[in-house]
Amino acid sequence: MIHGILNVYKEKGYTSHDVVAKLRGILKQKKIGHTGTLDPQAEGVLPVCLGKATRVCELLTDKKKTYRAVLLLGTVTDTQDLTGTVLGQRPVECTEAQVREILKGFLGEQEQLPPMYSALKVNGKRLYELARQGQEVERKPRKVTFYEIVPEKIQLPRVTFLVTCSKGTYIRTLCHDAGAALGCGGCMESLVRTASGSFQIEDSLTLDKIENLVRENRLQEILYPVDSVFSGLPRLDPEEKARRLVENGNPFPENLAGYPANLPDGQQFRVYGKDREFLAVYQWQEKQRRYTPVKMFL
Repeated sequence: MIHGILNVYKEKGYTSHDVVAKLRGILKQKKIGHTGTLDPQAEGVLPVCLGKATRVCELLTDKKKTYRAVLLLGTVTDTQDLTGTVLGQRPVECTEAQVREILKGFLGEQEQLPPMYSALKVNGKRLYELARQGQEVERKPRKVTFYEIVPEKIQLPRVTFLVTCSKGTYIRTLCHDAGAALGCGGCMESLVRTASGSFQIEDSLTLDKIENLVRENRLQEILYPVDSVFSGLPRLDPEEKARRLVENGNPFPENLAGYPANLPDGQQFRVYGKDREFLAVYQWQEKQRRYTPVKMFL
């Protein structure tokens, strides 16, 4: 089985699940998971986890995301992007300065109402399924955070901007809400995810490119190791007796760690076994004077 993370460039027309399905065929492996849904018409960075790395899918999903979006002012659709039915059109009479001021107002923590055309479930049904049946149900606003919104090009009625945000954020809803605040309405014309956590668009590869590299037996050249996700944590190479405890998912005492004392409580470590094999993430518990497991990768 292959273990690691691929930085996939999801192309337009594919769902995130399509990418996983195609990779299962390319790699002849079932244990694969993606790290954050991209709409079919969106493109860009989609980290995909293989084998043991599927245990960090949720962790990667929680990372900040950066997008380049194009907001089309003056047009409102039922899907909040150009894939939907146009509900209304209005003249765009705002100024560039007003656009910049409105976008600036979305910075920080916000409450965002998820769109009806989304994969969220209400009473066991996905919202987009209900929307296609002509139903609209009550949704609860969700807290999201916009860390940065940078207008790159304003050529009304179009506004191209970069946005860095928390997980669970709908950029098309941001476009819709910005258009409403400007009084002319708006929707998202296009979307490219340029970064997901530490994974950057310039390093991402299309499925065709990945398939070619697999045929050439060069997959290892583009495969990020599982422990790369935890590169910010200090490394721990405990004594053999402690390694045996780790291999069974057990805590081990400080005298077997081979690491300096006076650690802050809760300090986490990458733990390795023989032959430099990455085994787990452990954390120091000051009160018990021992290291305890956080996540295992045996």
